[in-house]
Amino acid sequence: MITSHSVIPAIIFLLILFPPRGNAVPANNAVFDTKGRPLRAKSRYNILPVAQGQGGGLTMSPKNRTSFCPLHVVQEDQEIYPGLPVWFLPKDSSQRVVTLSSDLNILFNSVNVCLQSAGWQLIVDDATRRKYVTTGGAIGNPGEETISSWFYIEKAGRGGNIDDFHYMILYCPNVCQFCMVMCGHVGVFVQEDGSRLLGLTDHPLHVMFKKARNRSDSESS
Repeated sequence: MITSHSVIPAIIFLLILFPPRGNAVPANNAVFDTKGRPLRAKSRYNILPVAQGQGGGLTMSPKNRTSFCPLHVVQEDQEIYPGLPVWFLPKDSSQRVVTLSSDLNILFNSVNVCLQSAGWQLIVDDATRRKYVTTGGAIGNPGEETISSWFYIEKAGRGGNIDDFHYMILYCPNVCQFCMVMCGHVGVFVQEDGSRLLGLTDHPLHVMFKKARNRSDSESS
């Protein structure tokens, strides 16, 4: 039988892992790219792993040969591949800078053969009960119907220059007051075939954000 004595410590533990996030976020709480510039909403960035020799950037791909759509968010097998650029769209559409602990949509800046949204969403695999990140997510309209499509960013380090631009992506949406959600860090599931699928794990993927080049970008941008 679950008693109040067992429930309270569990609640405290969850609050330590995923503290409540208010709607107001300090303006100086920006997320930075690899050059120390604040991430801009609707600008293009590659999401790259901090650790070297453990895969490349993030892209989208079928889960396997028999499960094609929706496309899964995956990590490139080789470090030399930067993956596909993404956009970050904050819940507040007037917000121009991406901030820590702020609900946002993430979507690839690319069309796909599944003819669906390139926005990220969380789904539960019926066979394994794992929670994977796939495409097909809703964009905007925060609320119960779009609860699976909201993520946020937190710092990965404990401070100091080495960790200034290292981050984690988490799922714990704050867009629905009465919705019950399973919070978690976004990490990598390595499949038997070597593919690296993103999902909620106990081992978060530490990432950094590199401004993606446009054809008009100069070498100094």
